[in-house]
Amino acid sequence: MSIDKTLFDRLGGLRTFEVVHKIFYDKAYAHPWLSLYFTDKPQEVLESQQTDFMVQLMGGAKRYAGKTPKSAHQHMMISEELFDLRSEMLSDSIREAGISDDLREEWLAADGALKKSLVKTSVEECSQSYPNQPILNF
Repeated sequence: MSIDKTLFDRLGGLRTFEVVHKIFYDKAYAHPWLSLYFTDKPQEVLESQQTDFMVQLMGGAKRYAGKTPKSAHQHMMISEELFDLRSEMLSDSIREAGISDDLREEWLAADGALKKSLVKTSVEECSQSYPNQPILNF
């Protein structure tokens, strides 16, 4: 009898997600454009939140207790170009972590399913989560 493993299991569990997100956020915080979106957030916090979210999304433990992607990013003008840049960096990070191309593609497909709730066509689609929160548009 075969056991159908979740994508979380096939990727190797929690440690894989931690490694990929460390590589990814090292790149994001060093990038001249993407880094502008993270100036008020400690890298370790974002790594942890992203790991918890993606672990849960891909069939692992329900560890994420934060906002939905749409509400967490409502104050950010995320264009198609910015989303694609982020996706390329994530793809490179997954590859650098030694994950096979087929599993990398599955990860990117799961991640890409969130695109619709993140990408905006104009800054007018952005809104504040709390008073005086800046709209991030770089």
